[in-house]
Amino acid sequence: MKILVYGAGAIGGYLGAILTATGEDVTLVARGAQYDALSSRGIQLEGPRSGRPGPVRVRVCKPGEEKGPYDTIFVTLKSQQIAAAAQHLRGLVAKDGVFVFPQNGIPWWYFQGIESKFKGVQLKTVDPDGMLSRTFEPRQIIGGVALKPADLVEPGRIRLVDSDTEALVMGEIDNSGTPRLEALGAMLTRAGWTGRVVNDIRKAKWSKVLSNATWNPLGAITQSTAKEVSSFAGTQPLAVAVMREVIAVAAAVGTPLEGDPETLVATAAKRASIPSSTLQDVRAGRPLEMDAIVNAVLELGALTGVATPSLAVVAACANLLNRRIIDDRVAIRPVKLN
Repeated sequence: MKILVYGAGAIGGYLGAILTATGEDVTLVARGAQYDALSSRGIQLEGPRSGRPGPVRVRVCKPGEEKGPYDTIFVTLKSQQIAAAAQHLRGLVAKDGVFVFPQNGIPWWYFQGIESKFKGVQLKTVDPDGMLSRTFEPRQIIGGVALKPADLVEPGRIRLVDSDTEALVMGEIDNSGTPRLEALGAMLTRAGWTGRVVNDIRKAKWSKVLSNATWNPLGAITQSTAKEVSSFAGTQPLAVAVMREVIAVAAAVGTPLEGDPETLVATAAKRASIPSSTLQDVRAGRPLEMDAIVNAVLELGALTGVATPSLAVVAACANLLNRRIIDDRVAIRPVKLN
């Protein structure tokens, strides 16, 4: 199998490194300082269990230098970056090839492939002009959920948090079971990151949206981890309220979620955590992944008539923060004071 990992950030870099170390035919796409680090030194993985003593040397190229076609393309860009690369990506996949999209949040294909009273609805927050729906054929899409906290500390260096639930969850968007899905799951598991195959990828997506829509914007606004947000008396009830609203929206589009918000927030207060991907972006001065993680949930709430007042307030603050980062070209980092 000829594999391309398009986007060698924290998750893409981890994925490309472990597949390379297992002997798979993998090429990673990177740019800038990350390309320089990967091409000269490889990828250093740091973690108690999933770390490695030395760098993993990988095959890396810049966008436009790929040598396709590829049987499997893991698109590990942020959700808001996919549109700019969509036409290019379509030209890289083999005729019978597949894209795996493990982005956080609600995807543009959410109402494709299954029967639903919302069939044909185009989510404006994640696919405003329908370009993604026109570019990627549903038959070539595998949905994914990346369960692996990872932080790109510096170019070529990835810090990992190990947990018993870590996996790359994958599923066909029509909820069918297929040989290609089983093969991908087995390949990931051999590499050391459980490839968990599911028959309801939307439920898996919502399970992570519940976490992302709560901790990512709150963490970005407060410069805090989930542990810190859930441990602080002022933000703890707000996190519970946001979770309740996300659960209600998920149920309204046909995906009931298990779990009690109070218990989930209390559990987060006891668990070690690293900065969320959104907080990492704030500190690096990168645009935030707000549309898929938060704004799409608000859109679905409006579509189904579910009130989301707490999430709307949190989203408003995080969206303004995102606007300042983009317009003012700033990064916001904590500075230790003497």
